[in-house]
Amino acid sequence: MNQRHIRNRLYISPEEQELIKNTPVLLGGAGIGSVIAECLLRLGFETMTIIDGDVVELSNLNRQNYTEKDISKPKVEALKERLLAINSEAKITTHNCFLTPENVEDYIKDHKIAINALDFTSDVPLLFDSICQKKKIPVLHPYNLGWGALVLVISDDEGLDVLRKADEKFSEINVVDYVLEYMRYWENPQDWLEKILGEYINENKNLSPPQLSIASWLVAGLCSNIAFDICTNKRIKVFPEFYLTTIR
Repeated sequence: MNQRHIRNRLYISPEEQELIKNTPVLLGGAGIGSVIAECLLRLGFETMTIIDGDVVELSNLNRQNYTEKDISKPKVEALKERLLAINSEAKITTHNCFLTPENVEDYIKDHKIAINALDFTSDVPLLFDSICQKKKIPVLHPYNLGWGALVLVISDDEGLDVLRKADEKFSEINVVDYVLEYMRYWENPQDWLEKILGEYINENKNLSPPQLSIASWLVAGLCSNIAFDICTNKRIKVFPEFYLTTIR
């Protein structure tokens, strides 16, 4: 194992380290995806494609992997600069654009793992999932829950659209509702999250959901662990199962 990853020893074999190094990962979205990208890179994933058309804003700095000097810069440019500062030999491909129904399939091809960190403001995230399902590419859905982190993995069986309520566009609230109901059923209710969700729903609907830096790093760890397990053929939970880590 090379000196860069020598502290990964015992947890990761030299063969596994080489395997993840050359596994192409697609990150759709460079918001929470910015933190996931760094965690993946530090673990040893060195081949990534990152797509996002947003620029860095001040409100991103409480939870995303950017600094004040990045404000107004395209997220993908700022993120690529940071990642290459960590590992200059990494193969980081970026596209400063938004995914659309017309271009999404072109960007998905040639990847082994996809991370869907897109905003659910259109049906593009569900289309992203659908195309990955057809290509047998597992898709990780990360969610920042403030004091907790949630990741759902979509396989080739079914997608998150099954959570869509009648006459309603799919949203992150559908996912959180599902998780809360599941946890109540198994007598492990998440009262703190129930409270936050209720307060958010009662807020102005135009406001973005509240999120904390804590969950961004928790979810990055979860995604990196899951990606490693996928590469090394270990068992992973797939939807309708999920990964939930909370410090509450």
